[in-house]
Amino acid sequence: MPMYVNKQNAENTVPLGETQLEQVWNGNENVVSQLVQSFEGKNTVALDGWYGVDWDALVQELGQAIQTPIEFLSAATLYQSKESMDAYRAQFLDEGSFGVVNSEGTLAHLLDESKVQELKIKLENAQSLVVVYGPGAACKELTSSYDSIVYFDKCQELMLWNMWQHTLAPFGWNEPKSDYFWKEYYYCDFYLLLEQKKHLREQWNYYVEANAPDTLKMMSRSVYDVVFSYLSTKPLKQVKVYSPGPWGAYRYRDLWEIDGLECNAWNRLAGPDLALLVQLGDVTFEVPTLNVMQYASNFVGSYIHETYPDLFPLEIWLDDGYFPEPQPAERTSMPIHNHPSTDYVNRHFNEPLGRYETYNIVEAYEGANSWMGFKEDVNPEEWETLCRESDEKKEPIQNWKEYIKNWPTKVGDLFWIPPGTTHAHGGNQMVLEMDTCPSVAGAEYSFFTYDFMRPTWDDEKKTMTAPPCRMQIEHGFDNERWFREDYVKENLKSKSEVIKWTKQYWIERYIPMEQSPFTVERIFFDEIGEYTTNGKFLHAMTLTQGKRVTVRSKSNPSLSTSIDLFQAALVPACFGDYELVNEHEGRSIVTLMRWRKG
Repeated sequence: MPMYVNKQNAENTVPLGETQLEQVWNGNENVVSQLVQSFEGKNTVALDGWYGVDWDALVQELGQAIQTPIEFLSAATLYQSKESMDAYRAQFLDEGSFGVVNSEGTLAHLLDESKVQELKIKLENAQSLVVVYGPGAACKELTSSYDSIVYFDKCQELMLWNMWQHTLAPFGWNEPKSDYFWKEYYYCDFYLLLEQKKHLREQWNYYVEANAPDTLKMMSRSVYDVVFSYLSTKPLKQVKVYSPGPWGAYRYRDLWEIDGLECNAWNRLAGPDLALLVQLGDVTFEVPTLNVMQYASNFVGSYIHETYPDLFPLEIWLDDGYFPEPQPAERTSMPIHNHPSTDYVNRHFNEPLGRYETYNIVEAYEGANSWMGFKEDVNPEEWETLCRESDEKKEPIQNWKEYIKNWPTKVGDLFWIPPGTTHAHGGNQMVLEMDTCPSVAGAEYSFFTYDFMRPTWDDEKKTMTAPPCRMQIEHGFDNERWFREDYVKENLKSKSEVIKWTKQYWIERYIPMEQSPFTVERIFFDEIGEYTTNGKFLHAMTLTQGKRVTVRSKSNPSLSTSIDLFQAALVPACFGDYELVNEHEGRSIVTLMRWRKG
């Protein structure tokens, strides 16, 4: 799935002193020079890191810069046979369109113990510089054998391009594995990489941002700790991501210039696998947001950290729905689908949390609508049969609108979408989706049951000429709750109540469903508003009306950030009391979600 990024107003500045800035290096020449200098007097060095780093380019640059005798060894030689590793992964991949999380896996399950011990002896007896490079180079069995460890990181959306372009070399490979695919990463290798990164957080001497081989950036270990500790205490903005798709629309053209994006279906404003831009002096690092989870109690709060270790459980999407000319529902609508509960993802995918969702309408045009639940007189077996036949015969259901209930919408409407609820964005509106994220890896669980047998987006041709989306019929109907329109009207179409009113601002809360683990609130203000995280709730907020708003701590105003229209900020649980300052005339509305327990 192609992804386009928007880095406008996404910088997160970390103030550093001059001594600390001297431990930040920008550009390959400076990074390589500092690394070579740091290798002096050492016999063993590990260059470990995430998938997608160009190790060949790095080794070539280091080899040209080092004047003393040196031996480079690829960590790929430490692994079992490719057949053994494929067999190990296979146990996590057999769940139809999804997989089963390898939550207990470690690199030891893939490493060849005899090869690791052989290298350990070699390192302990090294008389000249030996550099071992690649994922797993500093595995637990070898960590103590190194004089220095350097970690090379890469953001997930950039790594995924390597996978899609078949240029990714996974564990045990020195060259790309052309048939490596997303389930291997999301259900197995991600967790091994994360476990290794967590192990090395207390071990590495330098941290390198290696998103591109020719633009390396590096900071010392001590600066890294200062930076990410600080980031866990201030409001953060992430790099937004856009993807075209079969229901993609065009409101984004009025708001942002995204080079190459020809329609906008998925627009992620906040989530665990998005990147952070971190400004250190005049150097900007682009790093994974999950690095902040080293300080999870600060960031997501103690309750979430203890209940869902490593999980960043909230995400925000903006579903585009503007069309300059009227279009049929089969063009403007998402696939008809539902989402799983916590029990369902536990049983089927070994995930910690289900997908609980909301639709909040933030712009509505002529014909604005959402699909939600079934009409009262629908025969469930008949609808399921039609969907199965459509998927098998590759033919559209002519009378599908007779089954799914359509709801006209207006700005401010909010639908709760508990697991098992058939629904879809219908178009002619901008929907702020505020959802739980079930996966530490950021995997998304939507069970498509019908998508009109329409072609989807071909991003090379820039046309809707690619094969139709794959359905998840079995999971979809196994998970289906068959909510009807009366139930939706009484339980899912939310009402709101004022929970605080002052002459300067007021706060409305949408009355939450019992099943929803989070609540949604809106703060209305012309000049200034106030709120608090109570020291325990992460606030994921979006500016849904207005031009620009600043979020700043009341006790330490230097802890602040500013967000533009349809931009999100993550206000850490430890933040406490804060102000929202309107930077322009007119009313602003900030819509936020937070966990209900804390």
